Amino acid sequence: MALARGATAVSGTTTSPRHVAIIMDGNGRWATERGWPRLVGHRRGAERVKQIVRACPELGVDWLTVYAFSTENWRRSTEEVLGLMKIFRRYIRYEAEGMAAEGVRLRFIGGRDRLDSKLQDLMASIEARTSGNTRLNLTVAINYGGRDELLRASRRLAERIAQGEIQTPTQADLEACLDTAGQPDPDLVIRTSGETRTSNFLPWQAAYAEYEFTPTLWPDFTPDHLGAILDRFGMRERRFGGT
Repeated sequence: MALARGATAVSGTTTSPRHVAIIMDGNGRWATERGWPRLVGHRRGAERVKQIVRACPELGVDWLTVYAFSTENWRRSTEEVLGLMKIFRRYIRYEAEGMAAEGVRLRFIGGRDRLDSKLQDLMASIEARTSGNTRLNLTVAINYGGRDELLRASRRLAERIAQGEIQTPTQADLEACLDTAGQPDPDLVIRTSGETRTSNFLPWQAAYAEYEFTPTLWPDFTPDHLGAILDRFGMRERRFGGT
C-alpha cells in the first residue's frame, strides 16, 4: 500500500480514513440469487456487520457508520419490514454484551418516532451502556434519510433562533442540530452491490468524502474487501478545493 495505516498525510496525500461509512446494499439480491427468502439475506448481512465491526480497529478505523434502514425502506412489503425490525431488535439485544466487552460505542441516527417502543428502548439502553467505550465508534442509521435529517435539523435551528439563542446562524450551528452532532464527517463512503448512487445517505456530512462503489453484495463483503478499499484510499489525494 502507498501509506502505512496510521501514517501522517503530507503534501495533499491521504492516510487511512478515520471514519468509514457504508451503504450495506445487496442483502435481498444475495438471497434471491440463491432461491432463498430476502430475510435470509438480511440475517446474513447482520452477521457480516459483526465481522466488519471487529475488523475496523485493526484496520485503523475509529468511526464506522452503517446504513441499516432508510426512510424509503418503509415502502417494502410488510413482511420484509417487520422481519427487518425483528432482526434489529435481536441484533441489539444479543450483541450488547459483546460490544461492551470489545470496547465498541454504539449510537443510532434517524427519526425514532416511527419505530416501535421496544426497539426504541433497546436502542437507548445499549447507547447508555456503551457510552464510555472508545475502541470503535459504531453509528447505525435506522429510519434515516439525509433530507429528513436536514429538515429536522432546520426545525431545531429555527427554534433556537426564535428563542434568541442564536442571532446569525452558521454552518456550525446547523451541524449542532444534526443527528451526527459531535461526530467527525466520514472520510470514505462505501456502497456495496454495484449500485452507484448515494441514496440520501449523509448528504451534509459526506460533502467531501471519497466514494468507493464495489460490485460485491453486502453478505459477501469481507474484512479483506474492506482492507483493499482502504489501501486504495491511501493512494488518493484529498485537496478539499485547494491545489
